[in-house]
Amino acid sequence: MTAITDLTFFAQLVKAGNFSRAAQELGNTPAAVSKRLAAIERRLGARLLQRTTRRIGLTPEGEMYLVEGARVLADLEALERAVSGSSEKPAGLLRVAATLGFGRKHIAPALSAFARQFPAVELQLQLSDRPVDLVGQCLDLQIRLGDMPDSNLTARLLAHNRRVLCAAAAYLDAAGTPAHPRELARHACLFIREHDEAFGTWQLQCGGRSEKVKVRGPLAANDGESVVGWALDGHGILMRSLWEVAPLLRSGRLRPVLAQWQLPAADIHAVFPTRSHLPAKTRALADFLLAAFAAHRLDADGGW
Repeated sequence: MTAITDLTFFAQLVKAGNFSRAAQELGNTPAAVSKRLAAIERRLGARLLQRTTRRIGLTPEGEMYLVEGARVLADLEALERAVSGSSEKPAGLLRVAATLGFGRKHIAPALSAFARQFPAVELQLQLSDRPVDLVGQCLDLQIRLGDMPDSNLTARLLAHNRRVLCAAAAYLDAAGTPAHPRELARHACLFIREHDEAFGTWQLQCGGRSEKVKVRGPLAANDGESVVGWALDGHGILMRSLWEVAPLLRSGRLRPVLAQWQLPAADIHAVFPTRSHLPAKTRALADFLLAAFAAHRLDADGGW
């Protein structure tokens, strides 16, 4: 049991990010937390963490211990469920990550409804447009838009979604409407800097044709709503997920640009750090979200 409790302790320590916060969450002192970590490292004969005064970082051995240990704990939990034969009910802390815009507009309301249905689950929602490390940050589930960069993760499609180009009528009336992607080079384009996406390069396809265009413009931000606001003010052409701009297109406040050309998809997935033995609380949320977004997996236009 020492090995199992050590794995649990280490995961809690890494999640906390430093000894002081870990001590608070464990009801202990920083000195006691440091002493226990040192004892684990002596037992294993390996250094697991790099310590500084403000934060901790995983060594290669520590990352292995954390990742493989999470699988061991999940396997043990699944084994106990199978042996006991009891029907596990969703309960406990569930940590969820999502992007700022989509998370605020769609995931937060969905979690509100989920919480009413599963009151024994405690939810923590982390909204950020910075890359997320599911394992390193001890997250249970992430809502991700666009491509899946890590094939080791498990993903379930929540909704189809595509990106579109659009602009306000005031801008298009003054600058003209592009008829071909190459014409974008002479237009003012508005940028959203997210993750590691190529900045200032837009790729479009139409049938068998493909165009990669270097574009530029006066305004850029890491917040989608800010850039949409600039587009509404007539500052230029915007590339954005349809889920955000569909109401503006329907109302006519924004007009589609190069509608016959396709941009890289931004499909929405629920992503998990493990391939098997998901806890009941995680399975329950995944199933809830799949049901909530079911209609949008059938709508080729995104449905937003």
